[in-house]
Amino acid sequence: MTEVPSPQLRISDQERESALNALGEHMSAGRIDIEEYGERSARITAAKTRGELAEMFADLPAPHPAYGGDVPAATPPAASVPHPAAQPPAGEVARPEQSTPVMQRVVAGLLPILWIAAIALTATTGAWGVILVPIVLSGIGASVWGKHFDHRDRHDRHRERLERHREHRLAHLEHRRELRDEYRRRRRLER
Repeated sequence: MTEVPSPQLRISDQERESALNALGEHMSAGRIDIEEYGERSARITAAKTRGELAEMFADLPAPHPAYGGDVPAATPPAASVPHPAAQPPAGEVARPEQSTPVMQRVVAGLLPILWIAAIALTATTGAWGVILVPIVLSGIGASVWGKHFDHRDRHDRHRERLERHREHRLAHLEHRRELRDEYRRRRRLER
């Protein structure tokens, strides 16, 4: 593995995208399977520093992610024809990815702390009414943001994205095979 410049530096969205593209190349080459791709891509998405990103490629040859002003990790071949963007399956409407609302993130971050504090206060002071606060907030949060609390839904959407990416990569590989075969046929005819 090459030396990662400044492993403590935070990564940008562009560097994260470069890492995902490089990981897709490794999946297409058969070095990792779809399950490992899912695990590593989740870790790449959660990575914050260049060092964390580099760990995902420690056991893989090039391509690796591009950092800062580096050359992009995965560049398409010059002779390739651009593929159309992945379309949703028939009868399904493409929906944009929604980011989690700020208030939901705040409540989700504070709720476990509130539960711990309420349990501690109830145990030390005997004031049982304190425990109602996190219970009520949990109920309100579940009714307002109930769908977002369902991790299976998020997991299913992630699996769908992975499957669409895999299908796109397979279509790309098939196109590259066709180009290679056409090139070989032309070379044979020239002889």
